[in-house]
Amino acid sequence: MAQRVRDIMTSQLVTVEPQASVSAVARKMRDENVGAVLVTEGEELRGLVSDRDLVVRALAEGGDPEQKTVAAACSSDLVTVTPDEDLDHAVALMRERAVRRLPVVEDGRAVGIVSLGDMAIERDAESALGDISAAKSNR
Repeated sequence: MAQRVRDIMTSQLVTVEPQASVSAVARKMRDENVGAVLVTEGEELRGLVSDRDLVVRALAEGGDPEQKTVAAACSSDLVTVTPDEDLDHAVALMRERAVRRLPVVEDGRAVGIVSLGDMAIERDAESALGDISAAKSNR
């Protein structure tokens, strides 16, 4: 069983700039088959935006999604972990802060992301969440 964040994190990051339009980010999520992307400026992590964030913070407010930027929809008060942190600590942070994804940061830059689904697959692959998270996408 993996013991460190680096053992289960996704290191192929999908990122967008804060100025990207909500529509562009939604298309990128669809094309990359992900539910969240990191918002970066250069190599600096500025936020995280999930598909739910796009709906609740941008689309539900109205306006043109081609004109709205992702900066207004992303979570900027991020909880992060390092690759060498213990998985139990990452789980505790997710529970404490009620988040489903944690950006993984090393030397000030994003190097990965770990999700609730990643944890479920690692800790209890036979659970409903582990089973769903491991299933092939229906897209």
